[in-house]
Amino acid sequence: MAPPWVQELHFPHLHIPITIDHMTPVIPSGPIPVAPGQTLYLSNLDDMIGARVFTPTVYFYSSYDRRPVMKILHDALASVLVPYYPLSGRLREARNGKLEVFFGQEQGALLVEAHSEMALADLGDLKVPNPAWTPLIFRFPNEEPYKVLDMPLVIAQVTNFSCGGFSIGLRICHCICDGLGAMQFLTSWAATARAGTLIANPEPCWDREFFRPRNPPLVKFPHIEFMRVEDGSSLTMSLWQTKPVQKCYRISREFQTLLKTLAQPKDNMSNVACSAFDAMAAHVWRSWVKALDVKPLNYGLRLTFSANARNKLKNQPLKDGFYGNAVCLACVTSTVTKLVHGRLSEITHLVREARLGISEEYLRSTVDYVEVDRPRKLEFGGKLTITQWTRFPMYDSADFGWGRPIYAGPIDLTPTPQVCVFLPEAEADHPSGTMLVCICLPESATHSFTELLSLTHSGDLNHVNTTT
Repeated sequence: MAPPWVQELHFPHLHIPITIDHMTPVIPSGPIPVAPGQTLYLSNLDDMIGARVFTPTVYFYSSYDRRPVMKILHDALASVLVPYYPLSGRLREARNGKLEVFFGQEQGALLVEAHSEMALADLGDLKVPNPAWTPLIFRFPNEEPYKVLDMPLVIAQVTNFSCGGFSIGLRICHCICDGLGAMQFLTSWAATARAGTLIANPEPCWDREFFRPRNPPLVKFPHIEFMRVEDGSSLTMSLWQTKPVQKCYRISREFQTLLKTLAQPKDNMSNVACSAFDAMAAHVWRSWVKALDVKPLNYGLRLTFSANARNKLKNQPLKDGFYGNAVCLACVTSTVTKLVHGRLSEITHLVREARLGISEEYLRSTVDYVEVDRPRKLEFGGKLTITQWTRFPMYDSADFGWGRPIYAGPIDLTPTPQVCVFLPEAEADHPSGTMLVCICLPESATHSFTELLSLTHSGDLNHVNTTT
């Protein structure tokens, strides 16, 4: 029997006891082109609201040979921090609250060694992100949420398990790297660990001045992605006043193809197809709002997602090796009624238009908008944020010499339950195009969402060859 197109994945509720053995600062192993007291400029894209976070990920490796894991990872990280020296600094606020990187007495990355009496086999299916893995990522005692000032910008915890396997729990500050930049850094660290000598290809490029604001600033777009969300719906209460649960679904390539067919309007005179992301984002958003039974029906909702702007820079492309933030926040708006009762093709069109609306001029306008009115508060109410990681080479980038990880990705979405993540599924050799969708919901909405996501009772399937 063929597996279902949409398969709910389950994970066990665990308690993972961890003992911290050592905490070691990792200093660049060679000279770097800055001295104590000096600073580096961060662009407004690096310092956008939403970037002042650490991105936590975990990587699992099965039983390994007797090479010293900690020494190899430490020495490779120290080597890589020479060309990636900004990651050995710290963040501080300068004038008007803008962030900059500074170099003082406290510097370097942090490498933590821990162990657990459990074996990897005790953790359940290692291909399904589980919030119970949170102890595998180091946080300082009493660390405040969203704290990035005066923190190590790279924090890695190596946890050794009784079976001989280990995990790397990694936190990289989003202000220094976007997703592609983080993959570039991780690739260099892993390649250096494998080779035993520094490998930094492409050569890392800082160049944050590329995104300096214009003088005077010129804001050409309304940038509703940053505007305050009036909290007038039942959505916030549903997500924040009840304890959300994390759900994960395996979405086959065939189902993604079906959604693209359903999302394509019959009268598409431009003959421009939507992308798989457009269709999946629209379908997940609509299913989420329906399952949560959001009221009132005339309430305006938002969907936001990051759009890579690197290939939009036509006048002067970014240098190869740039690892900073080069993303804009695309924003889709709709009333509850249009989402619940509208056609999938209509919602997909909105997503597609928001994605295609990210241009070089939009990026420059974003930089100037943040310069004029630096947003300080994350807006949660009335919106869903989708993060797409399916195009990141997460598994190939993280081979430190013990093979590709069993799992590479995030762990726990429940602290930010308005975030949904699209992940690549681990495949040994031949990627199948299957993705994982991880999302948070109140327990009362999980059954409904699963059925809606799967199109279990949808009339859409009757109209594949006509329209949605």
